[in-house]
Amino acid sequence: MKAYLLAAVAAVAAIPAAAQDNPNRDPGVSGGFSGIYVGASGGYDVQPNDGGSTILFDRNLDGRFGDTVLTGTGANAFAPGFCGGAARAAQGPQNGGPGCAKDKDGWSYNARVGFDTQVGRIVYGVVGEFGKTDIRDSVTGFSSTPANYVMTREIDWEAAVRARAGYTPNDSTLFYGTFGPSYARIDRDFSSSQSTNSFTQSGKRNQFGFQGGGGIEQRLGDRFSVGMEYVYHQYQDDAFRVRAAGPAGTPFTNANNGGTVNGTDFRRSDDKFRWHSLRATAAFRF
Repeated sequence: MKAYLLAAVAAVAAIPAAAQDNPNRDPGVSGGFSGIYVGASGGYDVQPNDGGSTILFDRNLDGRFGDTVLTGTGANAFAPGFCGGAARAAQGPQNGGPGCAKDKDGWSYNARVGFDTQVGRIVYGVVGEFGKTDIRDSVTGFSSTPANYVMTREIDWEAAVRARAGYTPNDSTLFYGTFGPSYARIDRDFSSSQSTNSFTQSGKRNQFGFQGGGGIEQRLGDRFSVGMEYVYHQYQDDAFRVRAAGPAGTPFTNANNGGTVNGTDFRRSDDKFRWHSLRATAAFRF
């Protein structure tokens, strides 16, 4: 990943120089970045470290999470602990198991359309995007059964409308910042290695969030431009619930030690889904 980032930085640094050396570039182009454009972007998305993520429990279904699930003897049923990733086996790494698979970073790709206005050396406008990322984020809890309980989330699609403002020193190179609201469909799932209890999933999938970042864009001739861009994505993701129910008497349904016969609700402790994008852009200007 470090090599990828270094290569991207080097490519960005080389864009203005390459454009100046291009004998085919129209030196008479003015008003550089005003007008409508369509284009695309693609790159690599990376998630921040979430090794401290856990699963939180609501045993008595009062809507407040942070309860301890107890065994019939009063011990912590999740004493083996948690890991920020997807389980490889029923037994966790704390008890000699193989540990968890790392969260998946991945490629992203977007279509975009925008409009810019240039006034002197200042450029401002708006850009809309729609696309997909291949990242996947999981957290696992391990019970003393032994058994695993895995909560996973992915992005089905993402849309955004961002303001864009920047500075051009020469009508062909643009340095800019960008920020705005976004909207995504978050695909969530749950799995467990035990089948004694039943598990029901609930919670809305579509979420509002925001994006922010910046980049550099270089015009190549009269109509085309290319660039590099960094974007940070964040969504409040605290609506997904899993209810472990029946049969009576299990750690999740034991009403004799603080629980309820109706079951126990799960949710993730990390209620923000966030990641970083580094991507190349290309546009055709009308």
